[in-house]
Amino acid sequence: MMSLAARSGVFSPYMQATAFAVAGPLKPLVPGVVVKAEKFLMDPKKPFLCRETLSGQSPKTGPAVTVSINGCAGVRFAHTDIKVPDFSDYRRQEVLDPFKSSQESSESRRTFSYLFTGVTAVVGVYAAKTVVTQFVSSMSASADVLAMSKIEIKLGDIPEGKNMTFKWRGKPLFVRHRTEKEIEVEAAVNLSELRHPELDKDRVVKPKWVIVIGVCTHLGCVPISNAGEYGGYYCPCHGSHYDASGRIRKGPAPLNLEVPYYEFPDDDTVIVG
Repeated sequence: MMSLAARSGVFSPYMQATAFAVAGPLKPLVPGVVVKAEKFLMDPKKPFLCRETLSGQSPKTGPAVTVSINGCAGVRFAHTDIKVPDFSDYRRQEVLDPFKSSQESSESRRTFSYLFTGVTAVVGVYAAKTVVTQFVSSMSASADVLAMSKIEIKLGDIPEGKNMTFKWRGKPLFVRHRTEKEIEVEAAVNLSELRHPELDKDRVVKPKWVIVIGVCTHLGCVPISNAGEYGGYYCPCHGSHYDASGRIRKGPAPLNLEVPYYEFPDDDTVIVG
C-alpha cells in the first residue's frame, strides 16, 4: 500500500484535468475522484524513497507517512454544440424530404443522368476527333513538299527518238519520245522471253511516250538512255540492259523500271504525280 500511495502522486495533474467533464454548463458527466491515504505502516527493514507529493518523514525518523491526492474542482466542457453542415442549398427539391420515397423522383433523376452522360459522350468524341485530326495533319507533307510531288513537262521540247531526264521527288525521271519503229518492236516482244513479263501497252498511256523512273532495280544506279543491246537503257554499274519500254532484258536487275502515275491534260503536256 505504501508503494501504491507513493506512486499515485504523479497522477495528480491528470486528476486535476479530469475532475469533471460536462456536456453543458450545469450537467456533469463524470464525478470527480478524491483519494486520501493516511498512516501507512512501513517495515523499517525495507528502504523507502520519499517523493515531493508525499507528506511525512523518512524511514529513519518515523514510520508514519500521510499521502493525499486531491482532485481539482475545475470543470471542462464537452464540445457538443458543433453545428452540423447543411447542404440543402445544393440538393434537388425532390430529395430534400428524408421521408419521401426515392421512387417518386427516380424518373427525373434518370433523365438528368442520361442527359449528362450523352452530353459528356458527345464532347468527348468531338475532342478525340479534334486531337486525331490535328495529329494526322501534323504528319502530312508540308506545302513545299506537296508542290514538288507533281511535275509538269512540255512534250514539245522532246524530239522524236530522244530521251530527256527530269528531277522528280529527288529521283531522275526519264521521258522518251519513241519512233514508230520502236513502238512496233516493243509491241512484238514475246512475253516468255521477259524476266518480268509486262505488255508494252500496259506500261504506256500513249504509245509514243514512255515515262519511267530512272533508277535501276538492281542496286539503285542511274541507267544511261539510248544505250545497251536493246536500244533502251543500260546500267554500266552491273550490266543491266533495258529495252525501249523500260523492261529488263539482260543483266542482274530483277524488275522492270518503275512507271509512275501520270496523265495528259492535253497533247503537248504531261503531269507526273
